[in-house]
Amino acid sequence: MSGTSHVYLIDASIYIFQAYFSPYNESLDESGEDLSAFIGFAQFLLSLQRRERPQSGAVAMDNSLFTGFRHELSPEYKSNRELPDDSLARQLDFCARAADAFGWPVYASTRYEADDIIGTLALRSRSLDETESAQGICIVSRDKDLAQLIRADSDVMWDFSANRRRSRIDIERELGIPTTRIPDYLGLVGDSVDCIAGVPGVGPVKATALLAEFGSLDGIYANLHAVAGLPMRGAKSLAEKLERFEAQARHCKLLATIVEEPHDCAEPFACAAPAELVLARPNYDKFALLLEEALVPAALKVRMSEALARLVEEAP
Repeated sequence: MSGTSHVYLIDASIYIFQAYFSPYNESLDESGEDLSAFIGFAQFLLSLQRRERPQSGAVAMDNSLFTGFRHELSPEYKSNRELPDDSLARQLDFCARAADAFGWPVYASTRYEADDIIGTLALRSRSLDETESAQGICIVSRDKDLAQLIRADSDVMWDFSANRRRSRIDIERELGIPTTRIPDYLGLVGDSVDCIAGVPGVGPVKATALLAEFGSLDGIYANLHAVAGLPMRGAKSLAEKLERFEAQARHCKLLATIVEEPHDCAEPFACAAPAELVLARPNYDKFALLLEEALVPAALKVRMSEALARLVEEAP
């Protein structure tokens, strides 16, 4: 994959938490405090940049747990999560500053999730003229919810750690539904990871069959009278459940739908022009100062500095 062919949109939290909790990635500062998240995330970005040579993209940070609009709509949403402890909170700032030093535009919000930032930037990237927009979107994440944004043939979902790249066709073959219908699907089956209930008794098989028959959640409810007559086991009971939990299904779909056009243009990412997603040249001095501030041990500091120096030398 050439860096000139995609806009790289990075779901930072996945890789920050992976580094923080990995037993194989322990890093300590000079005073013995944990630096695993910061060092692991910085190494991930350096590796990605050396491999892909991205020319445009952004890093999306998650700062909206318990303050985002979805939590206002549903207090149960992601209620199984915990806020970062002091050690991780300190490193989250280092991670954002490392991405900035490496040349990435960095966006965060207390109202919108990283998924919404990525969705909005993806849509704005597609607003280019026909020739430029053919470069497509590369979403760097393993979060299944983001697959709803993979729409064009040139789009890619990349699980960096597993080095697994999936196209729209790959995802649709795996799920059995169009990527654009993932919110409808989650409205039916729910998502226990995010505390989204869905419709009780509706699992993946029935949800997929319903969407294949009626196309969308709206289509299902416009033809609710026909559900009981479907050639599937428990069709009558299914129709009754759908009718009883219609409001819940629609609410769950709303929670699962990634925002692509935020109403609040005060959010910097909401009005970002495609030109603002062009990566800057990596700033060696800025990163060196960050390593000093983070009290990175001398040997590790040398390795990280040398890695960025090579990236700077190889930058166009």
